[in-house]
Amino acid sequence: MKNFTLSFLVLILSSFYAPAKLTFYEMRIYRLADDNDEKRMDQYLQGALIPALHRKGIESVGVFKTLLSDTLHPHLLYVLIPHKSMEQFEKVNASLSDDPQYQKDGSDYINAEYSDPSYLRMETIIMKAFKLSPELQKPSLTGARKDRIYELRSYEGATEKLYQKKVHMFNEGNEIALFKRLNFNAVFYAEVLVGSHMPNLMYMTTFENKAERDLHWDTFRNDPEWKVLSAKPEYQHTVSKNDTLFLYPTDYSDY
Repeated sequence: MKNFTLSFLVLILSSFYAPAKLTFYEMRIYRLADDNDEKRMDQYLQGALIPALHRKGIESVGVFKTLLSDTLHPHLLYVLIPHKSMEQFEKVNASLSDDPQYQKDGSDYINAEYSDPSYLRMETIIMKAFKLSPELQKPSLTGARKDRIYELRSYEGATEKLYQKKVHMFNEGNEIALFKRLNFNAVFYAEVLVGSHMPNLMYMTTFENKAERDLHWDTFRNDPEWKVLSAKPEYQHTVSKNDTLFLYPTDYSDY
């Protein structure tokens, strides 16, 4: 009886302290030729893909576009799909071909002629959530979607070792906690497992508008905790390139 009680106690405690399962993120980037492509992709995503993903248990799919003022990235469409596992990623994508409702709703996209596709090229990035930010978080924003800023950042490392130091800085170094304390409304933090700029990590923070975004970053740069953290010798030269992209959510995006 004593051994049974002890085993039961261990089981209960392990359920409280078991590490959280990490989300796997699928990010699709569509490069579009013109406004007509953008309209067709909106119709496909809103009317076919997102409803199909919802039916398959994926509750939150994000769709974002570059700001109109961003002339360096014209006609780019970003789709962020969270998966509970790589098995779900594989299963969901494979099952779309056997989904009659999806095939019907997405017919224009699926059956496009070779001379008239809905996009120029498509890139897919696969990411794994940081251990201290294991799940996607919907931002708590209330303003008009067209004014919101979703800031997507990619930090590249010169080597795998230096890159892992930056990952450590976000987790054990408490950079994630600093962003949270300063109300950056982060959607995700993740390591890139498959992509074209490896080794790199990506994360997305959100703001009501550009002015609020600039104010938050000024506060961050001047925060005493950040000054101490960024000055630590072990975190020097961990980022060789920083790409920053300003996006806004479509009207039909889930967040």
